[in-house]
Amino acid sequence: MPETSEKKQLLHLVFGGELASLEGVQFKDLENLDVVGIFPDYATALTAWRAKAQQTVDNAQMRYFIVHMHKLLDPDTKGA
Repeated sequence: MPETSEKKQLLHLVFGGELASLEGVQFKDLENLDVVGIFPDYATALTAWRAKAQQTVDNAQMRYFIVHMHKLLDPDTKGA
């Protein structure tokens, strides 16, 4: 079989919403979470995260996060 030089997918989820308080990570309204998307690598997710964070810079309680989905899907994988 021929080898493929396809890059391994390291999926990342970018999402955010308004926090109930600045002291924790509890969202004010789960129904209004903003799911930005799922991205194939960290660099792409970081670009999307920065764009959304910049758009909401005037709201101190709005936070966006990057979730390393590949670590949740395959927790035994080392590195990356």
